[in-house]
Amino acid sequence: MKKLEKAPEWTLHLTLKTFEALNGVSELIEHINTEYLYWDKVKYEKRPADISAEELWSLVKLKRAGARNIKIGDYIFTYNLTDSIQEGLHLFDMNMGGNLASGSIIPEEDKDRYLVSSIMEEAIASSQIEGAVTTRQQAKDMLRKNIRPKTKSEQMIVNNYETIKRIVQIKDEPLTNERLLEIHRLIALDTLDDKQDEGRYRSNNDIKVVDAENNEVVHAPPDYTELPQLMEDLFRLFNENDPERFVHPIIKGCAIHFLIGYIHPFVDGNGRTARALFYWYLLRNGYWLTEYLSISRLIVKSKTRYARAFQYTETDDNDLTYFLQYKLKVMELAYKELKAYIERKIREKKRILHFQRIRGVNERQALIIKWLYDEPDLLFSVKEIETRFMVSNQTARTDLSGLVKMGYLQEMDLNKKTKGYYRHPDFDMLLGKML
Repeated sequence: MKKLEKAPEWTLHLTLKTFEALNGVSELIEHINTEYLYWDKVKYEKRPADISAEELWSLVKLKRAGARNIKIGDYIFTYNLTDSIQEGLHLFDMNMGGNLASGSIIPEEDKDRYLVSSIMEEAIASSQIEGAVTTRQQAKDMLRKNIRPKTKSEQMIVNNYETIKRIVQIKDEPLTNERLLEIHRLIALDTLDDKQDEGRYRSNNDIKVVDAENNEVVHAPPDYTELPQLMEDLFRLFNENDPERFVHPIIKGCAIHFLIGYIHPFVDGNGRTARALFYWYLLRNGYWLTEYLSISRLIVKSKTRYARAFQYTETDDNDLTYFLQYKLKVMELAYKELKAYIERKIREKKRILHFQRIRGVNERQALIIKWLYDEPDLLFSVKEIETRFMVSNQTARTDLSGLVKMGYLQEMDLNKKTKGYYRHPDFDMLLGKML
């Protein structure tokens, strides 16, 4: 990701002429600020012939001048509540928080199962953003079957999975120095060059964010000596609300995500830590549906825009609006994907009723039979069934051994401790008779 061109100093181009031109470009400025475009896009916008790109930029910046601010250490970050940001906040307030919507989106009896799947998706995608190369299917198999990670990519995914589960446990607690270092230790376990850097702040200024193509520095974090004050202010931002100045929780969560990336308090793992804190902050503030959203999966699909959102913010005088605009769009897409996923699963559940007609099987066993019907080569373990259904080891074992006795599954030794369960050669014939 190449370094951005610095925008011209906008106050130098505020003249009587530009003010007189304001009415003629008001719609263009509204469009620019709705999309929240940076100078690299604004300079190419079609404009009246008698106004230069620099003069147009000065009017755009003038409109943005009434921004709110968030102060961390000696750094001031501003943001504007654009129409699209306010629309996004309203959508999430209506659908992601409180108790009224909780039963309407996710069926109560399926919440645990959907939660496991969502946590897996988020863990895999957050690792892929940082370079993990394992496929989603391989990663899910590893997590479901409790297979020990063999590569750094697999270790990153397992770490993220364990971290998110931990955050769900402590979501109502305040963020402290000890808690943050614990989260980083979980995220970084066995993935850093120096194991001592797990759960430890950086102690020098050697860390730079560079463009992978040309090795150009695109972000130099604050001096490491500033970390104590910066982190203290970040904890205050996370834990406290200013009674005199309201900041919307989603805005604050996005700001916390950005600030961890900006401060870069750790040698590595800052991105994964930032996304974990965003997840934690929203859960802590009542946005329960965040547990079921895989926001990182959509960031993976737009990694360039994700990186640009950081760069636009820093390059344009720490204007957080660029990052907020990007993050809220991704959250909206994640919400729509979740709704589509659940609707698909509800349709799938209706099809399972066909298999529930089999005498002597429970709902979980009917679903296992359906999976084997759809994918004949599946191989299950007790641990995988335990994870998929959020049931005890004994319940998972009983379900599988019951299907063995009925003739739908066969059992084999995978190793001295673990047995595998796969489709019996007579599966189709038996299923045909029973249905």
